[in-house]
Amino acid sequence: MSPLDQPQSPPLSRAKRMAAFSVHLLTAAGVGIALLALLEAVREHWAAMFGWLGLALLIDAIDGPLARRFDVRRRLPKWDGDVLDLVVDFVTYVFVPAYAITASGLLMPIAAPVLGVGIVISSALYFADRRMKTADNHFRGFPALWNAAAFYLFLLHPSPIPASLGIAALIVLTFVPINVLHPVRVARFRAFNLTLIVIWAALAVYAIMRHFEVPAAVTIVLCAIAVYIAVADAAHRLFAARSGAVG
Repeated sequence: MSPLDQPQSPPLSRAKRMAAFSVHLLTAAGVGIALLALLEAVREHWAAMFGWLGLALLIDAIDGPLARRFDVRRRLPKWDGDVLDLVVDFVTYVFVPAYAITASGLLMPIAAPVLGVGIVISSALYFADRRMKTADNHFRGFPALWNAAAFYLFLLHPSPIPASLGIAALIVLTFVPINVLHPVRVARFRAFNLTLIVIWAALAVYAIMRHFEVPAAVTIVLCAIAVYIAVADAAHRLFAARSGAVG
């Protein structure tokens, strides 16, 4: 059968194409939200900034499932949703938080601009690295979650020297081949991981609404979840290796 004899797919309706494009518009709205977050950061309205970044994080969580639901890739082949997503993620996960970290006054004054530049350059390289995800959907290296790093910087409010050293360490860890859990996409213990993320989100919203003036128990739980995300894969591998050795 020649290509001309093959049955042709019926043309997509205008409504279906518009529904698909609306998903791209939702994703692109993230950069508008990032601008609002940056305006709040410039005014040093840190809680408001994190509120906008939280909304951007929510959009990032739902636009992928919506894109699959509306078959955006097939319906709009001329628009690259992956590129759009990377652009929005860089602004919301990296650029605005980098400004907040640099301008917060929580770092050593001489180190703050250097570290800010280090954040954006290392993250740009990380976003371009085709190895940023492992075969089992872990992140390779520190996954440029500078919105989370900024959140914990404001939550813990360390003195400038350890704060600066911590940010420098995260920049270095961007290029270290450690596996960091993706709590949504990693299949192992997914239900447990998603439960932790829901708890984390609720406590994070509470902390932002309280301008980070929260009881110690809230801070401990937030930090414990972050540590779990960071070391879960290494702990699992260690446990599996020891079990194999004992067996």
